[in-house]
Amino acid sequence: MAKLALINRDKKRRKTVAKFAARRAALLAIINDAKRSDEERQEAREKQQQLPRNASPVRLRNRCSLTGRPRGVFRKFGLGRNKLREIALRGEIPGLIKASW
Repeated sequence: MAKLALINRDKKRRKTVAKFAARRAALLAIINDAKRSDEERQEAREKQQQLPRNASPVRLRNRCSLTGRPRGVFRKFGLGRNKLREIALRGEIPGLIKASW
C-alpha cells in the first residue's frame, strides 16, 4: 500500500488539472496559432506560466485505485497488476478470462 500522503497528493493534482483544463487549452491554442502576433503569443505564454504547476497533466501519476501502487497499473481498469489478477480470477470483471493456448 502506498503512503496515504502520496495518494492524496495525486488526487489533489487531478482536481487541479480538471479545474484549469479549459483555461490551459485556450492558452495553448493561442500559443500554437501561427496567425497570431508574436506579442499576443508571448502574453499567452506568460499567462500559462502563471498557472499552478500542478495544473499540468504531465505531473499526474497513474495509480491503482485500490492500493495506490504507482507501477504496473492497467489504464483500462485503473488497477495494479496484482489486484487486477485477484479480481479477474474471482470473476468480478465481466469478459476478462485467463489466457490459455
